[in-house]
Amino acid sequence: MLKKFFGTFSITLFVLVFLNSIAFGAISYVDDIDVPANGSNGQNIPHGVAFNSDGTKMYVIGASANRVIQYTLSTPFDISEATLLAGSVCTEGIAGDGLKLTFNSDGSKFFIVDDATQDVEILTLTTAYDISTCSNTGSKDFDTTNLRDLKFSNDGKKVFLYDQGGTHSLKQYSLSSAFDISNPTLVTTYTGTDSKTLKVLTGNKNKVNGLVFSSDGSKMFVTNDTKITEFTLSNPFDLSNVTQEGRENVSDQVAKISGIAFNNDGSKMFVVDFTSTGTSDIHEYNVTCGFGVKKCIDPTANKDDVASVESQSEGTKKLIQHTTYPVLNRMEWLRRNSDRINLTNQNIKFQFNNEMLNALSSSLIPIYFSSDNSNELNYQNSNWSFWSEGSISIGRTGDSATSSFKDITASGITLGADKKGEDDIMRGIALRFGADDVDVGDLGSALDMSSFSLTFYETRPKGEKRFVDHLLGLSFLNSNLINNSGSTSTDGDRYGEQLYGSLSLRDTFSKNRLNFTPKLKINYGITHLGAYEETGADGLNLEFNDQYIGNFTSSLGTSLDNTYDFKIGTLIPYFDFEYYADMSPSSQQTFSYISNGEEFTLKNINNSTHNFMSSIGLDFISENGLSLMTKYTRDQAKQNKNDSFVIALDYKNSQRSSYAMSIQDTSAEFSHNRKFNGLNIDVDTHYGFLKDDPDYGATIEVSSKF
Repeated sequence: MLKKFFGTFSITLFVLVFLNSIAFGAISYVDDIDVPANGSNGQNIPHGVAFNSDGTKMYVIGASANRVIQYTLSTPFDISEATLLAGSVCTEGIAGDGLKLTFNSDGSKFFIVDDATQDVEILTLTTAYDISTCSNTGSKDFDTTNLRDLKFSNDGKKVFLYDQGGTHSLKQYSLSSAFDISNPTLVTTYTGTDSKTLKVLTGNKNKVNGLVFSSDGSKMFVTNDTKITEFTLSNPFDLSNVTQEGRENVSDQVAKISGIAFNNDGSKMFVVDFTSTGTSDIHEYNVTCGFGVKKCIDPTANKDDVASVESQSEGTKKLIQHTTYPVLNRMEWLRRNSDRINLTNQNIKFQFNNEMLNALSSSLIPIYFSSDNSNELNYQNSNWSFWSEGSISIGRTGDSATSSFKDITASGITLGADKKGEDDIMRGIALRFGADDVDVGDLGSALDMSSFSLTFYETRPKGEKRFVDHLLGLSFLNSNLINNSGSTSTDGDRYGEQLYGSLSLRDTFSKNRLNFTPKLKINYGITHLGAYEETGADGLNLEFNDQYIGNFTSSLGTSLDNTYDFKIGTLIPYFDFEYYADMSPSSQQTFSYISNGEEFTLKNINNSTHNFMSSIGLDFISENGLSLMTKYTRDQAKQNKNDSFVIALDYKNSQRSSYAMSIQDTSAEFSHNRKFNGLNIDVDTHYGFLKDDPDYGATIEVSSKF
């Protein structure tokens, strides 16, 4: 009995595991409507169906009654309440039997496949998607023998024709202008595999065929008799590498399929039955995952989807670089200018409404800055220096065999304060507010990441010219992700946290005023990106699991600088060169379709690279207390490059003025107080960061005591 139980349990467990690890696309019948025959608004033998962009209008074309008729849908892409618009028809210039119709992207034009003349009729609309305003503007003969359907790529630069002549063929043309078929160029013709013709692949019947693509162009569907054949394209809207996934038979509802269409996210499918007049002509089906008639779209095989996941991993690594570099720049600036500046009194305070950050402000920060390790800090009597740095970085990562290209723009501002203790160690704290924008591929996918980083740093002398620079920090991330598949897109918000650090060793050799500084640096960190769900497209929405991303890079480089003194101040030009290797461990991202739970895992996410970085910059220290640093950097690797520009300011003030800075939730405040000829001058500014609509304000108050 026990043996029988465990045997049954094992079989059941195997079945459950198998079903959970292998999921397939599937369709389920929903509803159908009869297209009225004859009359001024009817359609004797319907063949094609199309929708406007938001699914509130449906159009049907067919043979015998040579017209296009129009329905309104009270619920988008729901034919159960379709209402035929009397008088809203188009008969303009349709020479013979109309089979299929296709709109351009804005609904100002549509194209009709004419069975009688074997050409494509071109019709323009005075009002978008209103076929009652149609006018025929010509036709195009593609030299086909039995033309059945025509479809465009999303950008209208490619057109595809289904020719049923012989063993069937699909022809791909390129167009010089979007949706302009006047001068097409044949690119390729797909006729099937070496062993099977397209006719055999789609059911071996010579029945009227339909053609449609998924919104991202990664899947193609062809109808034949009662079957829908699904194909996968290695590259979107490209017939050079096509794989058949299988056929779905809908003979229980349909006698002979002609036209086929999907809603924007592929969660609904519509087919046209052309067998008999007035008998369930338009059929609606639900699809368990977007465009998954036989097999769900595999996001790990979609170059834009892969690039979107990669951009999140790469973005967190770049964030560590963008956060640590301003602090390292500051410590190097202090080294270059240690003999030329006096760090004077500043009043810097940090206030946080967040309990965790407020604890850092009230305890760790005073301890960190105190030279005697006491928990009390007299800000007014300490030698503080306040500095800031703003940076803009523009880069591009080229496309690969598995991933689309990425255009990257990163900007940030860093505010910092530091002072030298009695032990001759310079200690400081820095706050950075950053924004990264990544555009992925050609369809409009994007990543917008905002971040807030808190960094503690110190530069410790190990002799007259030798220093050890070390920093530790914490970042909070908020990302908005757009995954565009062509005619529809999904959105998601993702939050994350990051711990990071950097250790740098440098030694300076001087001759006259020329300094040569070799340096060794290590960056390290760990990032957690939280789970999130996409919204916006029911059939394509994905659920992403938590992701952990490690970061470890090492670099070896050198700096050269020289000093020139003038009456108004000191000028120090410098040059940096650095080689760094990304040796970070690979990470992986697991995600699944929300609609049916099918799970995918993108493994070995790792942008390990060998980079060369060179920089050129200038320091200027004026006699009135203002210091300026500018720096241009080129970061070059085999597959990507980054250009960044940095400008940093430092100001030493007198004992009669003070500064205060505070951070409260999503608002930063900065104030300046100065005593001048018996007057107190107070300047206060605030800026709301990390908001959809940031607010800014400033006040000036002048007072005196009598």
